[in-house]
Amino acid sequence: MSDKKRVSRRQFLNYTLTGVGGFMAAGMLAPMVRFAIDPVLKTKESGDFVSVASVDEITNEPQRFEWTIDQVDAWYESEVQKTAWVYRNENDEIVALSPICTHLGCTVDWASNEEYPNEFFCPCHGGRYTKDGANVPGTPPTAPLPHFEFKVEEGMLYLGEAKESGGGL
Repeated sequence: MSDKKRVSRRQFLNYTLTGVGGFMAAGMLAPMVRFAIDPVLKTKESGDFVSVASVDEITNEPQRFEWTIDQVDAWYESEVQKTAWVYRNENDEIVALSPICTHLGCTVDWASNEEYPNEFFCPCHGGRYTKDGANVPGTPPTAPLPHFEFKVEEGMLYLGEAKESGGGL
């Protein structure tokens, strides 16, 4: 007689059902794992620059420039309007500031308050910023306005992401 071990019917069914159940579990878990890992694997599209204005249009006085970008949130696609205050400083360097107040997210305007003619002013809670975006001490904002990344190519100003300026009170 042979010393081969025979598989009983019960063991065969146990192995078969375990294998089939494993394949079914893997089939159900694969999309969930892909969903959890996908954001990590996706290449981030940071550093995208958008043409905003001709460099010739930029003066020493802050000007408001607006542009739109395509934004994708899951399955919803929309066009989002962005805004920046752009000017040339005393050294003829371009400065591009975000108009979003760092206090509560309201929109600041240049020289919109008669009491503070050469400052960015936030009408929501009286926040003030100097021309270079630094917050004025004693006003609600505790951080300066974010600066946009920018580059100049072929006479055009391209703006990227707004980055925190650091500093503050």
